[in-house]
This record gives sequence, C-alpha cells and structure tokens, in this order.
Amino acid sequence: MLTLYMKTGCPFCNRVLAVVDRLGLEDVELKDIADDAIATELVEKGGKRMVPYLVDGETAMYESEDIVNYLQETYGVKSEGGAAKPRVHVGGSTCVSCEG
Repeated sequence: MLTLYMKTGCPFCNRVLAVVDRLGLEDVELKDIADDAIATELVEKGGKRMVPYLVDGETAMYESEDIVNYLQETYGVKSEGGAAKPRVHVGGSTCVSCEG
C-alpha cells in the first residue's frame, strides 16, 4: 500500500494526486498534515514537515517530481522493452504514449 502525506490545496500534492488518479492506483492512503497528529507522524517518519511525501514499503521520498517519476516507473504501463511507459502529461513533458 502507498501512503501519501499531503496538504489540501498544495499544488505539488495535486500534481502527485493527478498521477495517482491517471495511473488508476487504488490502494493509496492519503494523510493530510492539516491534522496535527499526522504532521507529527510525518516529521517522525521523514524528518521534516514538507509535502508531498510518499511511502511505498521500504521506499520513501519527498519532492513531487521524484514521486511522479517513481510512480510512473513503478506503476506505469510497461512498454515492449520492459521499461515503464508513462501514461500522463506532467510539467510539459511529452508523454511517451503520445509519441507513438
């Protein structure tokens, strides 16, 4: 199961949430740091009060771009070569699926 620490209205969190949605990931626990207990938990796990923060088993990371890349590489559609084939447009990047 994925756990995403986020804050409602955060544009960086929204970017990650859009990718989660487009990849069809269903087993994602969202934890909003507006709740002080969740914010404290985030600091205990990650060392700082910064969102988004993704936990996937033993893998954990900050930075929306890193999280988006990780999700696409780990959970994206696999191409013929075995590499993940992104299915979404993010930050002006060209979608591999749209390149043909």
